Amino acid sequence: MTSSPAPPPTGEESLAIYSGMEELAAGYEGYILDLWGVIHDGVTVFPGVIDCLFRLREAGKRMVLLSNAPRRSHVIVEQLMSFGVPENLYDGIMSSGQEAYDHLSARDDPWYAALGERCFHIGPERDMNMLEGLSLQEVETLAEAEFILNTGPWDDGAMVADYEDILSEGARAKVPMICSNPDLEVIRGGVRMICAGALARRYEELGGEVRHHGKPDKGIYESCFRCLGIADHSHILAVGDSLRTDITGAENAGIDSLLVTDGLHREEIGLARGETPDPVRLAGFCTAAGHFPNGAITSFRWNGE
Repeated sequence: MTSSPAPPPTGEESLAIYSGMEELAAGYEGYILDLWGVIHDGVTVFPGVIDCLFRLREAGKRMVLLSNAPRRSHVIVEQLMSFGVPENLYDGIMSSGQEAYDHLSARDDPWYAALGERCFHIGPERDMNMLEGLSLQEVETLAEAEFILNTGPWDDGAMVADYEDILSEGARAKVPMICSNPDLEVIRGGVRMICAGALARRYEELGGEVRHHGKPDKGIYESCFRCLGIADHSHILAVGDSLRTDITGAENAGIDSLLVTDGLHREEIGLARGETPDPVRLAGFCTAAGHFPNGAITSFRWNGE
């Protein structure tokens, strides 16, 4: 694998398929790993993940976990520990929620400085950590709000259409929105559900203003690079299951990428759980999507055994 993004496949070209991270370990010093879809499914850690992290650690590799989760990094650490993933298996965590929180706290650019303090929160109770320690006033109606903090739907089974009235009201009133998770959807415990990004996309379609945080924006990778401490970024590999966020984000950051196929795109590719994709067919899928990883792997594991 090279340090530049793979060229778009054409004709009968194929995408390299790897049986495990063991094949790639010698070529990289550091890894930026997606969480949801690579490490866990929101309920449990995938088989082989902890063993793979341990083996990479044994080989002296540095690892940062990069998530579009709409919550702060310390909350994700606690979640991973509850899943059985100890902190000593990675060097740091960066999340889109943490990035949004940091901006809300620092008010370090004109857009954030102008927001005000009256916040209308769209999101579940578990994301209330995004408001802790900030001088914000949570309000009950959009009429009172100076901005919207969007961390996702209130209910896991919701659809974008369920929010049409409230999104329309906010857009008409020109209330700016912070989107702390640009993902459109995620698979939690085998069930596909919408994320904050799907609501934000509809808000923009209605004319609303949105400030997005997280992958695929290049800025969030700078925090990962600082944590990894690897000067030559050609020695860093990003691993993720989303072409739109993980693979595009790696392209934007100028680093190599590896697509996990047993994740978000498995059904679109036409694979059964655990099935190894056909390299030519997968290349065609990536070509059609317009995003080109340097290779693919079925799941984040050390080898194919």
